[in-house]
Amino acid sequence: MSKLILTHEVTGLGTPGDVVEVKNGYARNYLIPQGFAVAWSRGGAKQVEQIKAARAARELATLEEAQSLKASLESNTVKLAVKAGAEGRLFGSVKTVDVAEAVKAAGLGEIDRRKIEIPTPIKSVGTHEATVRLREDISATITLQVVASK
Repeated sequence: MSKLILTHEVTGLGTPGDVVEVKNGYARNYLIPQGFAVAWSRGGAKQVEQIKAARAARELATLEEAQSLKASLESNTVKLAVKAGAEGRLFGSVKTVDVAEAVKAAGLGEIDRRKIEIPTPIKSVGTHEATVRLREDISATITLQVVASK
């Protein structure tokens, strides 16, 4: 097991500044090369404090933004045009990138695709829901109107 300090949010693992223990291969082959984490060391405690202080300062500024973004996302329906075959079945499925682009195109703001969670794969036209983690304590539910593109 390797002890790491997260520098970015990793779904299911933690947020920046968290000290986590993961298997050696996961650390060596994914987290460290992608820049999501750094190896833990005694001097790392200072780095953890700096990361947490910076995050706290950013979160105070983004609380109001997150609440207004949540209100606008939940009050609007996002239309998403995708290629579909007969009977409304999609070729493939709707990905988080597609949802992020549709939200941006609708003029509702920019959302990081890594913060979007689609509970069940969207493989047909119709109305579906996706969840966006705006902050640790604020999540918004987006209503997606999936239609067949011409």
